[in-house]
Amino acid sequence: MTAPSTFGLSSEARNLHWLLTNLVEEVPGIESVAVVSSDGLLLLSSDPGRNDEARQAREARTGPRGSAADLATIVSGIGSLTLGAAKLMDSGAVKHTMVAMDEGSLFVMSISDGSLLGVHGSAECDMSVVAYHMALFVGRAGHVLTPELRSELRKSLETDGSTQGAAR
Repeated sequence: MTAPSTFGLSSEARNLHWLLTNLVEEVPGIESVAVVSSDGLLLLSSDPGRNDEARQAREARTGPRGSAADLATIVSGIGSLTLGAAKLMDSGAVKHTMVAMDEGSLFVMSISDGSLLGVHGSAECDMSVVAYHMALFVGRAGHVLTPELRSELRKSLETDGSTQGAAR
């Protein structure tokens, strides 16, 4: 995984980057991760181009798929859909959602005040291990994800995006 630049970020933002990097590197089968704000904006993401054999084999068959923005869009949509379902069914807050597919899995977990953690896992990932580590991330990140920190993370992504665009 290519670590995003954390130069100039607050200690809280650097800590969230570290937690995300640790999640991706420590849990086998995670392909990409996105943290999304309640309004659907990407706050933090992993590098979706990790070099594992399963991903390379799938890309050889179908071409590269997904980006951090794509994952953020999917996570936001699933979060909105499940929130609406929970309200309609009068069943309380949504804690987590899992979508199992033939060649992968998608996990969405509430962090705090509407923010969401989304994980795209390979078909070989152990869903219970991924869910456990997501819960650890949420427990550690939820109390620091303040409006100020969300704003800082959004601005850092915008800056990284414009820097990468200029470098191309």
